[in-house]
Amino acid sequence: MLILIDDANLEDVTAIWSTLPVDGVTTNPTILARQHRDPLRTLRELRELLGAGPQLHAQVVGTEPDVMVNEALVLRGELGEDLFVKIPVTEAGYVAMRRLSAQGVNVTATAIHAPMQAFLAAKAGARYVAPYINRLDNLGADGVRVAAEIQTLLDVHRMDTQLLAASFKNSQQITELAKLGAGAVTAAPAVLRNLFRNATTDAAVAEQRADLESVIGAGHTFADLVGSEETS
Repeated sequence: MLILIDDANLEDVTAIWSTLPVDGVTTNPTILARQHRDPLRTLRELRELLGAGPQLHAQVVGTEPDVMVNEALVLRGELGEDLFVKIPVTEAGYVAMRRLSAQGVNVTATAIHAPMQAFLAAKAGARYVAPYINRLDNLGADGVRVAAEIQTLLDVHRMDTQLLAASFKNSQQITELAKLGAGAVTAAPAVLRNLFRNATTDAAVAEQRADLESVIGAGHTFADLVGSEETS
């Protein structure tokens, strides 16, 4: 399962990118707008940070098929042929998906709130389908269950499209998606940090360190002992 950073703040993305074994970055117009700067410049800087290979996802804002296709091709020209262009699952979006996938453009279908939206996007050639887990929960649905139904559809029909679950409020939701066999998840830096942070782990490490420091001295490590063994 790929793990992506759902953010566009270069400082926050860099912190996660340099710490965790993540696979790329996803953005959307809202995330980019929060940076209060030229969004294309932000995307270029993210591409430079990631280098070649890791995934970068960017979403079009056009609402007509011709506009969406042109916008997608412009973004691809600016950010590289391996860019994943996010297209919403609207009527116009499905038209754009079919045209773009036929041209070899990587398409991520986004704004998915129902299993059949994802299924149709997969048939339209999308590489990824991205349901909004937490947003579904806020609407009174079960986001993880909807994602599970999407995964079942993809598996039963042996489709090449993968599930890219987005919009998480906690790390447990990501755990559930991993158990389902999701192809990828994307989450905000704070949620990603909670995948490994654990107060009990920290307490155990601190206790073990204190035990050894009682013998070798506070602030010392095994490296300090090399060459300083007592002779008798």
